[in-house]
Amino acid sequence: MSLPFMTADHDSDGPDPDMPLPHAEPDRWRRPYRPGPWRVGLAALALLLAAYMLISGMIIALAGPVAGARATFVLAAVTLVLALRMLRVGIWVSPRGLRRVGLLSTRTLRWREITRVRTVQQPVKWLGLPRGVQGQALVIERRRGEPLRPLLTDHNSDFLTRPEAFERAADVIEAWAAEHR
Repeated sequence: MSLPFMTADHDSDGPDPDMPLPHAEPDRWRRPYRPGPWRVGLAALALLLAAYMLISGMIIALAGPVAGARATFVLAAVTLVLALRMLRVGIWVSPRGLRRVGLLSTRTLRWREITRVRTVQQPVKWLGLPRGVQGQALVIERRRGEPLRPLLTDHNSDFLTRPEAFERAADVIEAWAAEHR
């Protein structure tokens, strides 16, 4: 079964995906790229695991101790929240600034705090693991403060097998930075 709305390269009759403001809500935070297949696949596996934990919690509740069922339901809820949060991880932009959403934390920078956003060749982490490979990274230069780790890399879970999507996302984020600084 084909699910064209799940792919980044589907044809749509909607607005141009390369435009910085594809809809009429200019103050809304938006991610200028689609989540990659690695991120979506991992989140889908976590959701599947949460569903199995919910079913097992229901069986435990019907068959035996309530404390065991409660613990299973709590663990399933935590897995569900982490899976949904995993889908939100990434870089979000708005006219107010740039937001890096992580699994457990979020950091927002105003555009006036940013000196430059650029793409550089450097060693990057492969899928966020300790293994480093040569690749491209979108880095941010701040006016003050400590340097930030790369915003995006061409070897993270959103762009591992999609170099053209990385280029498009980097160009859009650089355009946002140039427009709003």
